[in-house]
Amino acid sequence: MILRRILFFLASATALAVSAGVIVVALAFALYALVKPYLGASGGAAIVAAAAAVLIGGLGLAIGAAARPRRRHRRDADTPLDRMVDFIRDKPVTSMAAAIAAGLMAVRNPGYLGAAIRSFIEGRERPRR
Repeated sequence: MILRRILFFLASATALAVSAGVIVVALAFALYALVKPYLGASGGAAIVAAAAAVLIGGLGLAIGAAARPRRRHRRDADTPLDRMVDFIRDKPVTSMAAAIAAGLMAVRNPGYLGAAIRSFIEGRERPRR
């Protein structure tokens, strides 16, 4: 079932790519036919090549801009959820181990679960120097 869905996805992606290729070739030929009477055969070929270069350059710039990570505005962790998300993002292995330990403790004694939640909510103050 899953293999069949993957094959249909690949077939549809291939058909889409071939269709896009045919459209690009047809548009290039139409542009060539449009400019050939005015600039001749070599001028028409140059215009088609220039249009392809502009298209490729524009796509390259768009893909390059999309690949850059966006800047995130850093906020102060003022809510317990923000602090928890920051802790998980900074120390994923420690947070997974803490989650497993809290789960095991909660199974044995539900009071430990409340203490674990309180430790995240209350937090601790930074040491004064």
